[in-house]
Formats: sequence, structure tokens, C-alpha cells
Amino acid sequence: MKAISNDKPQGVCATDFASIIGEENAVCLWENIEIDQQKRIQQAVTSGKPPTCIVYPRTQQQLAAVIAKAHTHNWRVLPCGSGSKLSWGGLAKDVDVVVSTERINQLIEHAVGDLTVTVEAGMKFSDLQALLAKSRQFLALDPTAPESATIGGIVATGDTGSLRQRYGSVRDQLLGVTFVRADGEIAKAGGRVVKNVAGYDLMKLLTGSYGTLGFISQLTFRVYPLSEASGTVVLTGSAEAVSQAADILRGSALTPVQADLLSTKLVSSLGLGQGLGLIARFQSISESVKEQSNRVLEVGQKLGLNGAIFADADEASLWQRLQERIYSTVTESVITCKIGVLPTAAVEILTQVGLGLIHISSGLGLLQLEDKNQVLKVRDELRSAGGDRTQAFSGFLTILSAPVAVKEQIDVWGYTGNALPLMRRIKEQFDSKNILSPGRFVGGI
Repeated sequence: MKAISNDKPQGVCATDFASIIGEENAVCLWENIEIDQQKRIQQAVTSGKPPTCIVYPRTQQQLAAVIAKAHTHNWRVLPCGSGSKLSWGGLAKDVDVVVSTERINQLIEHAVGDLTVTVEAGMKFSDLQALLAKSRQFLALDPTAPESATIGGIVATGDTGSLRQRYGSVRDQLLGVTFVRADGEIAKAGGRVVKNVAGYDLMKLLTGSYGTLGFISQLTFRVYPLSEASGTVVLTGSAEAVSQAADILRGSALTPVQADLLSTKLVSSLGLGQGLGLIARFQSISESVKEQSNRVLEVGQKLGLNGAIFADADEASLWQRLQERIYSTVTESVITCKIGVLPTAAVEILTQVGLGLIHISSGLGLLQLEDKNQVLKVRDELRSAGGDRTQAFSGFLTILSAPVAVKEQIDVWGYTGNALPLMRRIKEQFDSKNILSPGRFVGGI
């Protein structure tokens, strides 16, 4: 990657940022950015003039100075980490500069005895897990693209996978946050201990805000001990029987750490058999994992479902392939969506789509849809499921990634609630000049 040098002026925007950081390769002009990275950025912005440059600060202080400079000149900023989820959410409008936390990536503190860890936002998820594993601990998230995703990007997009079955969402595990305000000031909320009531709960507000309220720079999480053993059960068969098995599992005393319903196409593409699928993972001491796995198998047998248990390398491979398959796009026209539905209605939805996965307890999941018409069709079904009086609460379908042309034609978020005026007032308080991720959030915020 070519970068501008500090003694070679290449435009007001770029040279101003280079003077703040004062390092080689800290600012890269658009025409010098690698093609793959250009494509990722173009998936996040409206068609037209591309950003002038991408900036790589190395410290929180440099990041604050960069944002302050942008605020002074009313330059619009697209925050990112490694760029693995830049294609998610709405299209940012008229972006002048991309600012990456990729090089702000240090471990600040790992309090092993307190089960907490504090890291800078640019640390990669896989690197953090490797560090925690040395102390037999882990961060209980399973985000998209775990090898490249940064911690800050995971929080900014609220990216939680199947582990929410046992451990909850991102905001449930976040204890403290440091972020740079739109005016360049550094602010903090929460702390570094599990029982903390210091200040406003900005952690929940910033989680899933897509960089529209502030630029996350440092985070503190609770972590968990690694389990002694792990095992996964897969049941496949008719939609009715799989639905019954899910109901039984939800109402039982069993404690899966992950439990999802899988569409027919997803089951077959993973080589797991025919029909819909139910996948449940147990992690505990060996005896508990074995007993709980066998009980799920027995439930499946009574319902006429096919069942199998995966362990060790086979289990790890299964979950890796599952995530890769649900996020992979065979063609550029594929639309990946996040869905929220009543858990009892999940099977009905999955019978109508190709690739899909929905968590059995939260009703949240992912679907791959063919075109915008199918998106609108599923949305209409979700909104009408509860009748007119509960229309806004029966379910939702949000587009994560899709061709830019699709995002320019239909509403990415599909929000029909009544909180938009409140959201706009919050945005005004945090970013009065609207320079942070303009247009990426609900209602064009």
C-alpha cells in the first residue's frame, strides 16, 4: 500500500491528517488504496465521489486529534476497524475521509482473577482470544469474520452470534467504553469491574450504533473460563418435528451454549442430511456434555428425526463451516439480512427461504435472500403476523449486506416504530454537525 509522505503535500485533507500523526504510511490517498479495500469502502458509501483518503492513527490521542480536525473543517468521517463489516448497514453519504482504528490495537489490562479484559478497539478478535486462551479464558462472542474483525467493529455493529443463547449479546458483556466524541474530545463510561454503576450507561447506546454517535477507542469486557469439554448435536427432518424438538429444548432444563434452527438448504449444503435442522452445542464438564447431548438425541429419536453428535475437530469444523456458509455470497446479488421474529415462528420463516439460521431462544438470526422483492415480501409477513395493533412488534428484517444499487432503492433498516424522533435528538446531542457515519443508521441518521 502506497502512502503519502509528510513532505509532499497531496491535498488539504490528507496533509492535515499526516501532520497530526507524523508517521510514514499513516495516511493513504484514495488512488493508492489497495483495490480490495477500495471495494469494501465503496460498499459502504453512496455512489459518487469516493473519500479523499484513509487515515491510520496509532493512539487514542491521535484519533482524537484527527476527529477534531475533521470537526473543525466539517469533513465527514466513515469510522472503521479492519473493514470486515463496512458493507453492513445503510450507505454513508458524502464521506470525505475514512478513519481506521486498525493500528490502535493494544491490550490494556487482563485482570485474570476478576474475569475482565480491557483492549483498544483495533485489536482483532482472534488475537484477543489467543491472549485470553493462555489463561484458560475467552470472550463469549462469535462474530462474523473472527480472524479479521476488530473488537471495536464488533461492538459498533452489535455483532453477536449463536453464543448469545448462553452468554447474551455484546451489550450484556460490555463493562466499559472509551470513545472519541464528534468534536474530538475523549469520553468514558462504565469501568473495569463487573459490578459498576459509574456514569451513564453509554455502553448500550454505542453498541450497534454503527459509528454514528462516537468513535469507539477502548473497551472493557467480562470474560469466562474455558470449559472442560464440548459437544454438538444435530437433528434433521420434517419441519413439524424440528419445531417440536425446539419447543422441548426451550422448555427443558438443558443448558446449551448455542442452539439454532437451520433451513433445509443450509442443512444440505453442510452435508448434514435432509430437511430442516436443529443444532445445539453443550460445553461443561465431560459428564454433563455427554448426558445433555444424549438427551437431545433421545428427543429427536422420539420425534422421528435423524441425529448425530459431533466432537473435537469435527465439531470445530462444523461450526466454522456453518458460519462461513451463512455469510458466504455465491453471487454479488445475494442479500444478507438480520431477522428478529418470535422463536415459535422461526420454523415457518425458514421453510420460505433458502439459506437461513435463527436462534431458538432469541428469535434472532440471518437469512440470505435473492432480491429486494423477497426482502419486501418477508418484511410484510413479519409486520402482519401480529395484526394491526401489534404490527411494529411482530418482527423485523434488516439488510446487512447487499449491492449498493439495492440499498439505494429500498430502506435498509425497515424500521416502523415510533422512536425515530428520539434517535434524531440523540444524534444531534452527540454529533450536531452530522460528520460521523452520516446516513448509515435508521432513518438516514
